[in-house]
Amino acid sequence: MRPGGERATGGPAATRRGTRVHVVSDVHGNTEALARAGDGADALICLGDLVLFLDYADHARGIFPDLFGVENADRIVELRTARRFDEARAFGRELWAGMDRNAAILGAVRKQYAEMFAVLPTPTYATYGNVDVPDLWPEYAGPGTTVLDGRRVEIGGRTFGFVGGGLRTPMNTPFEISDEEYAAKVEAVGEVDVLCTHIPPEVPELVYDTVARRFERGSRALLDAILRTRPRYALFGHVHQPLARRMRIGATECVNVGHFASTGRPWALEW
Repeated sequence: MRPGGERATGGPAATRRGTRVHVVSDVHGNTEALARAGDGADALICLGDLVLFLDYADHARGIFPDLFGVENADRIVELRTARRFDEARAFGRELWAGMDRNAAILGAVRKQYAEMFAVLPTPTYATYGNVDVPDLWPEYAGPGTTVLDGRRVEIGGRTFGFVGGGLRTPMNTPFEISDEEYAAKVEAVGEVDVLCTHIPPEVPELVYDTVARRFERGSRALLDAILRTRPRYALFGHVHQPLARRMRIGATECVNVGHFASTGRPWALEW
């Protein structure tokens, strides 16, 4: 095990037939599918975005329509998709006027976290997405769930590194950080066999969302680390409908696993 790592045996099944890991990202409230995501695997990896604030495919789902109704959800999606962010923020301020925004959102997030963390199998290895609230995770993550951010763990003889969160955008989601802070976490992970992040490396085919019709934020530091350290795999989510779900960068197979909310199917890695 490399310095700074943690060891996980993967259980008796790993000894019999090798190791199988299921990977999910962008769960966005799909608790029913999450409860089955670890079936047949030695471990589950979750790359964040458990919270569903607003479903861009079904505007009736999420915290926002629960509070303000579907018509207002339709409007906010229309403005954001058109990149009219100033108008979207102004519209949001009108809706929130007279309400305790933080209390309303945190109450809804707590309800979603209580449901989703309760169904995570043992062992689960998880990191944060950009719409997650990291300060709440210790309240809900049980002993079978290991939360990692800027850290690594050994599973079945391979080293997995984890970097959570997203980069700053006009959307101002809960866990966005500076490029410098994100790069420091990537650097702290170092050389690994499998690099697990919420956001993708900064490659046009991997960061463009074909439904939202916009480029999401990818990380240049992450791309540089992939080219420099050459992990076997780079796994990520964040972009729900990318131009390319899978591509090779040098020696690394890059895979977008951020389709879980809509498909309910984890991505499997075996060795």
